[in-house]
Amino acid sequence: MKTNESAVDRIIRVVLGLALGSLVAFKVVTGVAAIVVGIAGGVVLLTGVVGFCAIYALFGMSTCKVAAEK
Repeated sequence: MKTNESAVDRIIRVVLGLALGSLVAFKVVTGVAAIVVGIAGGVVLLTGVVGFCAIYALFGMSTCKVAAEK
């Protein structure tokens, strides 16, 4: 798993993941929507922390300049 996300991409994903998690934690979203938002937030947060996006890899994309040059 090579990093395929730029630093900006990763920061946006971490912030978005934390925001979505906060919506669930503070019960702004409830029920089935909370489950969906919680899972989406967890996935976005995880990809931001790890720096690898499977969907990017599937389509051969990368926002990371170092990975794109190789």
